[in-house]
Amino acid sequence: MTRRFERFAVIDWSGAKVARPPGLAVAFAGEGDAAPQLLGDRNWSRGRILDWLKRLARRKAPVLIGLDLSPSLPFVDRGAFFPGWDESPPDAKALWAMVDELSAGDEHLSVSSFLQHRQAKRYFRLQNDCGDLFGEGRGRLRLCEERQKAAGLQPYSCMNLVGAAQVGKSSLTGMRVLHRLAGEVPIWPFDPIPEEGPLIVEIYTSLAARLAGVPKGRSKTVDPDDLDRRLAHFDSAPHRRLARYTDHATDAILTSAWLRRAAEEERLWKPPLLDGEVARTEGWTFGVL
Repeated sequence: MTRRFERFAVIDWSGAKVARPPGLAVAFAGEGDAAPQLLGDRNWSRGRILDWLKRLARRKAPVLIGLDLSPSLPFVDRGAFFPGWDESPPDAKALWAMVDELSAGDEHLSVSSFLQHRQAKRYFRLQNDCGDLFGEGRGRLRLCEERQKAAGLQPYSCMNLVGAAQVGKSSLTGMRVLHRLAGEVPIWPFDPIPEEGPLIVEIYTSLAARLAGVPKGRSKTVDPDDLDRRLAHFDSAPHRRLARYTDHATDAILTSAWLRRAAEEERLWKPPLLDGEVARTEGWTFGVL
């Protein structure tokens, strides 16, 4: 194992333009087989999660944190995030800074201003407004998303911001958070794995669901008994019953149980296609080979 962690957290993210997006959920698991528990209440905001992550850093908490969003945009396929734009950032960290700067006036760490920028918007498919540089089909994919697709998963392009399944807004709001964590919480594989303290990795909750036996074509489970059956795939004890079941809560619970086991697999930390350029620009989804 690359490094030992004592706790495992998963954050189910949301890009909704409100103070407390209902899609935000955090689950926490300790070592061994204890069932993950939801952390806090249903009043998470992106700002509160940012503060919580910074507290973990100050305490040097040995926590591996799975963040359910894409921390970057496609780069490898065209040699740039925004081909043809002379201000296209050279790497992911510069991209995070750009998104945060252009959205500085937006409340709740949202990204409306970035998506209204006259040049940036040309690369995205927005509601009733497809940018002339979006390209064809469903949109560009990162290299790790191409690998997800080859494995039978159904990744969505972060350049597509239309539809209930779109992940672009979540990813862009997440980039604002990652930018504000710079120097405090390392993010794999953009940063080296630290000897102590927390570490963030990108995760894909549908991958955990598939490995837990959730049938293809259905990546969610909100039934308590079914959730326990899925947790058992990762040697986890049954969960403590919730007052209210949502797919966000169960995604976080199930994926944190998976992350606890996956972190022990050395090969998952060394995907064959993860070279220096990919690590610097696009990053990688932990668990994808």
